[in-house]
Amino acid sequence: MNLVVERVSKSFGGIRAVSDVSFTVPARSIFGLIGPNGAGKTTVFNLVTGVYAPDAGSLRFGDRDLARLSPSRIAAAGIARTFQNVRLFAQLTVVENLLVACEAHEGAGLFAALVRSRTQLAAEGTMRARAVELLRVFGMDAAAEAPATSLSYGDQRRLEIARAMMTAPKVLLLDEPAAGMNSGEADGLRTQIRWVRDTFNVAVVLVEHNMSVVMGVCEEVHVLDHGESIAQGTPAEIKASPKVIAAYLGEDEDDAREAPEARA
Repeated sequence: MNLVVERVSKSFGGIRAVSDVSFTVPARSIFGLIGPNGAGKTTVFNLVTGVYAPDAGSLRFGDRDLARLSPSRIAAAGIARTFQNVRLFAQLTVVENLLVACEAHEGAGLFAALVRSRTQLAAEGTMRARAVELLRVFGMDAAAEAPATSLSYGDQRRLEIARAMMTAPKVLLLDEPAAGMNSGEADGLRTQIRWVRDTFNVAVVLVEHNMSVVMGVCEEVHVLDHGESIAQGTPAEIKASPKVIAAYLGEDEDDAREAPEARA
């Protein structure tokens, strides 16, 4: 199923954060959403995941109208996300951080949890087995019972991706996953993103400022500036776009067109 954002707009207190933005994320693609600070990228993520409702336009996933769904129902429909800042539960173990996501997705009732019925216990066993298997697939099973905070920064980022995968999404939104990473960790992230797409058959939508990650892994890139779409194309096309160069360097488009090779 494709994720379709069509002519979406959102304002806050009279300030237009996103204006008439449209793009389509094909199934099993790796899609980049980039732009300077304040371009509206995270706002788009928040619209797709139901944090905000659009003022205009439509958001569809397959035949489902996302604008009519709550965040929990959007997650259940197959869309998961990570955040710019690491948001692990510091007091929980690695495997418990995964179980939190699964509990929320399964929506176990309070009564069942308190009574500890046979059905509830079986469900918990299934969820734990699923979490352990997912950690094994991510190569983190040896740290399952360790505190989440004992992991390196790069592994904490990987754990966030693994936690998002607990809900078995069809689309994974990654909000600046390379933030705070060194060049070696960022190179590893590119491999990890491709591996996640190929292993779980998901589409990945990447908001990222690290251009080596974006250009090295994305198949299609959409560029925002001041809440508006200014370009879309392959990484090679985006790197050569005068509009994109001007947006990132703060120059006039004519100046950017004169010598783009100087800024490669």
